[in-house]
Amino acid sequence: MSVEFEVTGQVARVTLNRPDRLNAVDQSTFEHLNEIWSEINRRDDVRCTVLTGTGRAFCAGADMKEEGPDGIEYWVQTNRHGFSGIACGGRLNVPLLAKVNGLALGGGFETILGCDIVIAAESASFGLPESRVGRLPLDGMIVLPRMVPRNLALGLMLTGRRISARQAAEWGIVNEVVPDDLLDRTVEKWVEDILSCAPLSLKAIKSFVFDTTGMEVHEARRYMSETLSAALKCEDSHEGVKAFKEKRLPVWKGR
Repeated sequence: MSVEFEVTGQVARVTLNRPDRLNAVDQSTFEHLNEIWSEINRRDDVRCTVLTGTGRAFCAGADMKEEGPDGIEYWVQTNRHGFSGIACGGRLNVPLLAKVNGLALGGGFETILGCDIVIAAESASFGLPESRVGRLPLDGMIVLPRMVPRNLALGLMLTGRRISARQAAEWGIVNEVVPDDLLDRTVEKWVEDILSCAPLSLKAIKSFVFDTTGMEVHEARRYMSETLSAALKCEDSHEGVKAFKEKRLPVWKGR
């Protein structure tokens, strides 16, 4: 199985499992990932998703050994959500956490750009080397300059260089860098903190951020979506305040 998927304790865990190919994504893997993202959005028992890879790589990008469309044909056929079905961000309605265990190159790096929280091992490295093989970092060209200063984005894409996990954190791409042997423990602490929050609040926060990106401040302030409205009117909003007053942990019902 090129992708492992399980849901335990309200957490979806998605693992790229092609270590012999550095978890490069072929067409079959891409289709499987898109099925998983759609399933996660349909399920009521998932409150957080963790994405990682097996072996020494998170993901080395597209599998260049696979025959398939390229050039303009590839651009036209590209999923609107980007590489891995998530590179352009906002695909999932729950927090998506990247557990970066190793190399994240090309589409693998673009996949990380589409995640909400990124935790990386010290040994991880990141890069967009497409120009070195006559290709283009299609989603990287769109997303990265919107996340970091333009000269940093261009410096990476115009040279094909790699940056370390520490550099990625300095750029604001990675939330936390930890020793390799602490990666699992650190990710689980982040998951624990996410699960302590009200599920409808998290969905509303995430959707609002993506929906209002590009709006003027006054437009965003007036923006109201179904997700935002549901969070403002839900039972959990009253439970959270009640629990605070009673000095106890809230019991979230997701409604």
